[in-house]
Amino acid sequence: MAVETPICDFGWKAPDFRLPGIDGRFWTLDEVRGPTGTLVMFICNHCPYVQAVVDRLVRDSRDLQALGIGVAAVMSNDTVAYPEDSFDNMRAFAARHGFSFPYLFDETQQVARDYDAVCTPDFFGFDAGLGLQYRGRLDASRREAGPADARRDLFEAMSGVARSGIGPAVQIPSMGCSIKWKS
Repeated sequence: MAVETPICDFGWKAPDFRLPGIDGRFWTLDEVRGPTGTLVMFICNHCPYVQAVVDRLVRDSRDLQALGIGVAAVMSNDTVAYPEDSFDNMRAFAARHGFSFPYLFDETQQVARDYDAVCTPDFFGFDAGLGLQYRGRLDASRREAGPADARRDLFEAMSGVARSGIGPAVQIPSMGCSIKWKS
């Protein structure tokens, strides 16, 4: 079932976290934070919406990191019901796609609840002071990748945040698979 993200709540403060990464260490929001902004994205391995954009997501994350934006991906799905999203499979997925950012496991699902994440992918773009400035889509892709020349909505929005601290007034929601909550 496809789910859309809610409208951006400008200025909402990023909740802190401490999560294990696939690199064997724990990461906090402060360690992920960039000097010009921070992007926290909720993704998983099995969702066709994520699979359709993962290479663009990696490209845009690298380009944003070059602008001083800190980036982290969080996987919050129930791995018992969705073993494709297991920690070992997260490690393999990140390696296969060349992640340049920490990929973190939210086993208790508390971080997803704290952020009110609803789908994969779900993007939270914060300014340098960790106030929310973007809660939109990566680009026009859905279950299939959009055209190669699709406008890079997330990249353009977060480039603006890196420059001015302000996200775009108009944002198109992200769409994806619902977070797979534990029963």
